[in-house]
Order: sequence, then structure tokens, then C-alpha cells
Amino acid sequence: MRVSAMRLLAGAAGLALMGVGGSLLLGVAHLTGVLLWLSAALVLHDALIAPLVLLVGLVLVRGGVRGPVRGALLVAGALTAVALPVLLRPGRPANSSVLPLDYPRNWLLALVAVATATALLGTARGLRRGRRRPPP
Repeated sequence: MRVSAMRLLAGAAGLALMGVGGSLLLGVAHLTGVLLWLSAALVLHDALIAPLVLLVGLVLVRGGVRGPVRGALLVAGALTAVALPVLLRPGRPANSSVLPLDYPRNWLLALVAVATATALLGTARGLRRGRRRPPP
């Protein structure tokens, strides 16, 4: 089996980032709370987000754009799962350095970026598909 250099590079980068994340977990004071949150995010994704995305993709989307739409819905669901703690606890925190950014706005901007990339990819696929058909 031949593995491309890009896959090896992506795998190495993923392992390095996992190592960074693991080393950061070692310094967390409330590790139980973090592990509980990570477990809840995993259950939320596997029990709710992924089945809903597959169902929406199956029922609502037809043709060659089903894959990009499903991918965009998965990314949007994952972004939402990560942003939930901040989105569900609005208002200013007691310590201004804890959440220094406008997270709801940035979450919406990330969703707009995902939707835009999906629309561009869907359009490109539609154009490519249209060129392949022989004239009647």
C-alpha cells in the first residue's frame, strides 16, 4: 500500500497537535470537569449531530452536492458543540481575560464561512457536472 506524502504530513501534524493537546491537559486543575465536557461533546456529536446531518442530507439534498452539504452540516454542528458553553452563558464574565472575544459573533462568522465555502464548492461541482453532459 502506497501512502502519499500529503497523507503522511497530515498524519504527522495530527499526531503533533494531539501531543500538544495532551500536554495541555496535564496542566488542567479540574481535569474531571474537562473530561466530562469532552465526553458530553462526543455523545452529543455521535448521538445527535451526526444522525441529524445524515438524515437531512438524505431527505433534503439530491445530486452531486449531497457530500459537501453533509460535510458543512457536520462542521457547523461541531462548531456549535464547541461554542455551546459560551453561547449558553451570555454576559460578561467576572474576569475579563477569561473570554476576551465576542464568541457569538465569531461563531456566526465561522458558520457563514462554512456556508460560503459549501455554496462555492456546490456551484463548482454543478458547473463541472453540467459540462460533462453531452449535448442532446
